[in-house]
Amino acid sequence: MTLDRHWYLDLNSFSRHTHWLHGVMGAYANWAGLVLLALLVVAGWLWARQRRSLDGVVAAVLAGLSAVIALGVNHFISQAVARVRPCHAPAVLVHHPTVILSCAHDYSFPSDHAIIAGALATGLLFVNRKLGAIAVVLALLLAFARVYAGVHYPGDVIAGLLAGAAIAVLVWLVLRRPAIALAGRIAATPLSPLISAGVTTKT
Repeated sequence: MTLDRHWYLDLNSFSRHTHWLHGVMGAYANWAGLVLLALLVVAGWLWARQRRSLDGVVAAVLAGLSAVIALGVNHFISQAVARVRPCHAPAVLVHHPTVILSCAHDYSFPSDHAIIAGALATGLLFVNRKLGAIAVVLALLLAFARVYAGVHYPGDVIAGLLAGAAIAVLVWLVLRRPAIALAGRIAATPLSPLISAGVTTKT
């Protein structure tokens, strides 16, 4: 048995003996974790807009864009790897795992939720370090919850977080300058309230 499966079974055993956590962890793993991260991106945009930080506004927008790109990239990665979800492979795991969410029929590696979370959390670090640190904790908790729920191996969520983070960094490096230039032009139009009039860039 691989280390990845061993860790999965250990965490699944913990899930089996903590029924009182299933409701909260199931909701967080399914939708609440991503909703909280998305709300943090909105909060980051509002914070940057209020402080008239063009870099911050752009970083918040690019964080959201990174998540969309990461999800698209993940489709091709998962199809190439074609790893069956643990909740559909009980024979490989020796026993039937405890699964507290509906077990989707798409592939397991990397986790869609984790790659989105990794992209959003990393993108938020470019907006504000404190906000980004909160997002990183929420992303790690989401990755844990996906394994706890029985629908992913630990390797699936770790790969997802790392891939999402890498994509967010790449998007920031490639698109930051043109995005700031575009935002500066928008600031001179009737759409300026999206950015805030008179924004200034960091030097």
